[in-house]
Order: sequence, then C-alpha cells, then structure tokens
Amino acid sequence: MSTMPSPAGVPLLRDVLARYWWLILLRGIAAIIFGVLAFVWPGITLVTLVLLFGAFTLVDGVLALGHAIMGGNVGSRWWLALIGVLGILVGLMAFVQPAYFALVLLVFMASWAIVLGVFQIIGAIRLRKEIDNEWAIGLSGALSVLFGVVLLVAPGAGALAFIWVIGAYAVVFGILLVMAAFKLKKHQAA
Repeated sequence: MSTMPSPAGVPLLRDVLARYWWLILLRGIAAIIFGVLAFVWPGITLVTLVLLFGAFTLVDGVLALGHAIMGGNVGSRWWLALIGVLGILVGLMAFVQPAYFALVLLVFMASWAIVLGVFQIIGAIRLRKEIDNEWAIGLSGALSVLFGVVLLVAPGAGALAFIWVIGAYAVVFGILLVMAAFKLKKHQAA
C-alpha cells in the first residue's frame, strides 16, 4: 500500500472514510436487510416493494449524506452528497406517491443504480493509491451499473424474478459495502 502525503493539512479521503467507516457499514447492513426481506416475502405486492425500496433509498441517502457532511475538509466528498440527496429524493417520492411511483419504479431503480455505481467506481479509482483492495468499492459500483442496465434492457421479467434480482443485488451490494467498511476501519487508527 502506498500512502501519498496530503497537501497542506487536507486529510486524505482514506482517512475521512476510515474515520466514519461505520456509516459505510450501516449502509451495507441496510442493503442486506432490504435484500433478505425481498427473499423472505417473495409474494410481496408492488406497492409494498415500492415502500421497502423507498425506505432503503431514504436510509441509504441519509447515511451517505451524513458521511459527506461529517467528512471534514475533503474536497472530493461531493459524490457522497449527491448520492445522499438522490437517495433521499427517490425515497421520499416512493412514500408520497406509491401507486404512481410503482409504474416508474423500474426506471428510477435502474437510473439510481447506474448513477450510484458510476460514483462508487469514481470513488474506488480515487482511493486506489490510498488503500489496498479498493476493488470492493469498485466492484459494488460495477454491480450497481450492471444491475441498472439489466433492469432497463429486460423490463418484462416476472414480478417474482424482479423481486429476487432486487434482493440479490441488495445483499451482494451490502456485503461488499460491509467488507469495504471493515477494510477502512483498519485505517482508522493509522
């Protein structure tokens, strides 16, 4: 692992992420819980799925925004703030108009996953010289992009398959975030 010096007292992104590693852990746990619930209740109605997705994106958005706000003097945390704001907006829309939102859920989920994935890939690239095994963040980003593209390309999949795909995505995404959080925790004291 190479450690690059920070310019004039500005903390490294790795240090900021390591200080708030628990926010990444909470995001991962929230994703895993959402994914498990999708598997446990496969006969769930679309409106309930919308509300579960809304709750997940709202919690994920609040945690990402919190991570951006608590990030201190790091100029590259805008991507966390953007992910947070988008997650909060999508989550609130799901609660305010669940019937209407159910019709456009696929497009929102696909777009959100693609945007989230792109920003996580950018974050992983920025961290490549600051931490070892940043691949977990990059892989979770690539998984998000792939998930979003699949949803846009094959929207006619059955409701049960759709729920299982969402559940699998959320569980794998969550596991990767949990792995990244514990990797960052090791840098907390460093």
